[in-house]
Amino acid sequence: MEKVFHFDSAADPYVADAAVLCCFDQRIRLAVYKFLQKRGILRPDMIIVAGGAKTLASPRNDFERDFILEQVRMSILLHSTERISLMSHSDCATYGGLAAFGGDPEKEALHHKQELHRAAQLIQDKFPEVRVECFFVTFEGIFAALEQGVEQVA
Repeated sequence: MEKVFHFDSAADPYVADAAVLCCFDQRIRLAVYKFLQKRGILRPDMIIVAGGAKTLASPRNDFERDFILEQVRMSILLHSTERISLMSHSDCATYGGLAAFGGDPEKEALHHKQELHRAAQLIQDKFPEVRVECFFVTFEGIFAALEQGVEQVA
């Protein structure tokens, strides 16, 4: 094969700092990577799919949910992952965008908070040994979805 790009990377086995489930929407990608770095997540196992945490909270079908659960399981098994970060974002097309919430960002955020908690519960039930954290990404920042409410963290 012809080498078409050169880079240096450690070939050693690694422990993932977290498995991160997020949407493939390009509008949030840079913010997500900067946020992960700020939190010390330098070696993430990225699980990037349409809808992110929606695939666990309200999947289109069993295959979608099972595929994501298997990816999480493999991250835990192969890279000793102990932390799972679940993300969803504003104006996500898999939810119908902001328009699906009547253009109301607060209504949208509340729905995403509920979805993130549903996804977190599923992960915690399947993998009780890991720590799960949930984040809602908007175009103004990233918010931690907590039981008490939604708190901005970046």
